[in-house]
Amino acid sequence: QVQLVESGGGLVQSGGSLGLSCAASGSIISINAMGWYRQAPGKQRELVASITSGGSTNYAGSVKGRFTISRDNAKNTVYLQMNSLKPEDTAVYYCNADGVTTTINYGVNYWGKGTLVTVSS
Repeated sequence: QVQLVESGGGLVQSGGSLGLSCAASGSIISINAMGWYRQAPGKQRELVASITSGGSTNYAGSVKGRFTISRDNAKNTVYLQMNSLKPEDTAVYYCNADGVTTTINYGVNYWGKGTLVTVSS
């Protein structure tokens, strides 16, 4: 079974920075794409940023230029550096691993439990 464990959430003032990390563990052979989603109270979960195993990235328009996603394929870990944070960035941030191949499964999608990011004004 694959597990995703996020870390790095917390409280930060508007304009500040915060870094998130997510490590995938289990009998993993490869992961196609890893990414971060967020869900604010009363809103739907939305994509924040994603990165493929080859390093291609995709960002939501609202975070482009402020957030940076990166990945360590050898460690099955994805990072999200968040700068110039705004109160509207407040949400639970979820790690996602898509197209995961393990010793017994192929192409499965996994989610972390989420980490809360709160940006105060």
